[in-house]
Amino acid sequence: MTARTTQLDAGVRSALQGMGAAAKRGLGDARLAELVQIRASQLNHCAFCLDMHLGIARKQGVSERQLDLLAAWEEAGEVFDARERAALALTEAVTVLTEGFVPDAVYEEAARHFGADGLAHLLALIAAINSWNRLMVARRIPAGSTEW
Repeated sequence: MTARTTQLDAGVRSALQGMGAAAKRGLGDARLAELVQIRASQLNHCAFCLDMHLGIARKQGVSERQLDLLAAWEEAGEVFDARERAALALTEAVTVLTEGFVPDAVYEEAARHFGADGLAHLLALIAAINSWNRLMVARRIPAGSTEW
């Protein structure tokens, strides 16, 4: 695949990188941050982001079993704990928005596990990766590209 364009305003890039970094710091769980970003990237079919975040996840110590089963996390039993499951459910609800909104039960379960501050950071992380996914997919930036 050839990129349609690699042009991206430096201010936009910096703002999105800053948003993602602040959200990750606030969340305080690097492994969970990568699971969330990978799951959103799977849903959005973003090969560039998948390639990047799978590599980061491995360096952060996310297990190969979790990475292998992430696309089927709801069926993976105890591979994901309740907090991870709540974060992944919220990631899917925010990313896909099939009902036009995030269901109350999904939001409330995430709020129960993360509290107000953690939930704010989790939502910001989900918004940031969705923005990156859309920018990369729309421009057809290939996996592993160094020009983006």
